[in-house]
Amino acid sequence: MLDIAEELDRWITEGRDFAVATVVGVSGSAPRPPGAALAVDGEGSVVGSVSGGCVEGEVYELCRQALADGETVLGHFGYDDADAFAAGLTCGGTLDILVTPVRADSPGRTVFAAALAAAARGRAAGLARIVSGPDRLLGRALCVRPDGAPLGGFGAHPELDRTVAAEAAAFLDAGRTGTVETGERGARCGAPVTVLVETSVPPPRMIVFGAVDFAAALVRVGAFLGYHVTVCDARPVFTTRARFPEADEIVVDWPHRYLERTATDSRTVLCVLTHDPRFDVPLLRRALRLPVAYVGAMGSRRTHLDRLELLREAGVTARELARLHSPIGLDLGARTPEETALSIGAEIVAGRRGGTGVPLTGAHTPIHHDVPDRAAPRTGSPV
Repeated sequence: MLDIAEELDRWITEGRDFAVATVVGVSGSAPRPPGAALAVDGEGSVVGSVSGGCVEGEVYELCRQALADGETVLGHFGYDDADAFAAGLTCGGTLDILVTPVRADSPGRTVFAAALAAAARGRAAGLARIVSGPDRLLGRALCVRPDGAPLGGFGAHPELDRTVAAEAAAFLDAGRTGTVETGERGARCGAPVTVLVETSVPPPRMIVFGAVDFAAALVRVGAFLGYHVTVCDARPVFTTRARFPEADEIVVDWPHRYLERTATDSRTVLCVLTHDPRFDVPLLRRALRLPVAYVGAMGSRRTHLDRLELLREAGVTARELARLHSPIGLDLGARTPEETALSIGAEIVAGRRGGTGVPLTGAHTPIHHDVPDRAAPRTGSPV
């Protein structure tokens, strides 16, 4: 639901009633993960997706029905060999989809409004909803802020609210979406319950060092992938808004000095395109000691070997050097700045999602990897 927060926040601000269908369970190969959502308002307008098209028509009708009767329902969709016209997933997987009305008279509207407003404005928020358990609790929600304080509740046992709020705070801290089984604590409500926790956190950072033509293309790819993109270079004549209109930030400073003072975390990716030992060595010496997701540096194999030698002389250890992705990117045969940026983005995505970077045609690997975001992608071939 939080993946379409901007649209739903606008609908709530405009006073619209709507129903939202959220993927709450996935088995086998399925096109969208838990948390993916589709919403329908009272006029029939649609935003979002739960299946890439396979079951959208039937989910649309479930949303319309939920808007009409105010009832939350849980739908199950799979592949039906017996009925070629039945709604189902041709990929062979199954989806559980929770359909919840959010009307003016819905008791959870204020909870949804708080979570959607935070997510739409780039602030951290967690939304926990009961997706299985007693029928009277299905779809009940609470919102968790970064300090762990909950808003709303399930209207059952206070211990259930406390337990789920604590779990949701942990999910929020890690930026994860997933389910929580309450076990005995949930049994106090009449039966154990399962809760889907969705989180929205500020976008991860991509810092591009080097105001070069390759950087301009990489800024566009980074923005497309959902990163907050910063361009940093010590040369003011090249580091301008006119050259990088799509960057979120433009910084004129020596790269290593900027990296020392700016905030990074385990989702941050650092792309070093400066291609100059004066910048590269002090920058990479600092970067390779930070707990970031990815550190890549552009250059030929000859440049890479020379750079490694200089880094060793600067005191960078073998363990730290092993984290460096250079030559940067996957082997796409890239030549233009745009192709090169695509290869860098592909390497970053492969690392986040546990991909191999090999063609899917003829491969015996899963299309969707059931792996959380990783700290560092695999090393690729040269650009």
